[in-house]
Amino acid sequence: MTINRVTSGHPAFAALVRLLDEELADRDGADHPFYAQFNRIDSIRSVVLAFDGDTAVGCGAIKEYAPGTMEVKRMFVLPDRRGEGVATRVLQELERWAVEMGASRCILETGKKQPEAIGLYGKSGYSVIPNYGQYAGVENSVCFEKVLAGREGVRS
Repeated sequence: MTINRVTSGHPAFAALVRLLDEELADRDGADHPFYAQFNRIDSIRSVVLAFDGDTAVGCGAIKEYAPGTMEVKRMFVLPDRRGEGVATRVLQELERWAVEMGASRCILETGKKQPEAIGLYGKSGYSVIPNYGQYAGVENSVCFEKVLAGREGVRS
């Protein structure tokens, strides 16, 4: 498996995001339109793709939320490749990239109907935080934070 940094214009990212959106529409049901408005890829520039040969098998992205804080977005792994560590590798690369861009922490939101994601973030050192921004007061959302390695003590 190879991990590549690309932009949101990469066709493999667009294809994976279409699959992600289909899965989230099924999981979120009537709540999906609310979440979809915050997941547009045109505002994302920093994307990581995981490839197995020529096939993109996973993705994730980061965008600046506030100075020193990057928000993890659009994490997805093809269903038949889950459990192989793809998401962990994508997340680790996003965190490295965030540090290179001067971030001291990453934050993210996921849904309570996504137990696999909740498990990934917990085992990756993320802690549950109060729901932030547009997710404040949203019952189905779970928000997380991680102080990035090498940036301890540097909080924004």
